[in-house]
Amino acid sequence: MAITAKMVADLRQATNAGMMDCKKALTECDGDFDKAADYLRTKGIAKAAKKEGRTTANGLVESYIHPGGQVGVLVEINCETDFVARTDEFKSFVHDVAMHIAATNPQALDRDSVDASLVEKEAEIYRAQMVEEGKPDNIIDKIVQGKVDKFYAEVCLLEQTYVKDSDLTIQQFVQSKIGSLGENMAIKRFCRFQIGG
Repeated sequence: MAITAKMVADLRQATNAGMMDCKKALTECDGDFDKAADYLRTKGIAKAAKKEGRTTANGLVESYIHPGGQVGVLVEINCETDFVARTDEFKSFVHDVAMHIAATNPQALDRDSVDASLVEKEAEIYRAQMVEEGKPDNIIDKIVQGKVDKFYAEVCLLEQTYVKDSDLTIQQFVQSKIGSLGENMAIKRFCRFQIGG
């Protein structure tokens, strides 16, 4: 199948990948748009993995105030160069993460940032619930671990489902941007304020 410039442009618009990457993906996938998008996502995650560990000493601090002025967010996201930090794509990415934080109210950045005593308390509550429901002892630990994992997915920013794309976690969203912008990036910290909260 002949790959047209419009096909490449459409895929680029949908994925934010480079023109040559889009053309290669369409060629590899015989012009199938959805397969090409998946191909790019897979390659982007692979690219992101290669860039992990590289120093992120530049970036942006974004402030977001939700309409009505009841919720506000400050978030710091770092990248490798000032050049990328000034791009519209990076600025938009940082803004989207700030809006996500306003919408979902994460309690921590990742599992390591969650207070261990809080996790232990949640596990004890889940275990007590399972005993109360009469679950067999041999499966209680597995059920409790599943519930603890779900708890992490609710309170850890990087594990949350991205509000603008339910197919991605925030970590996968970050990886997709690493793939499209070609630099390592990291969400360093955030703070969410809410009136009366």
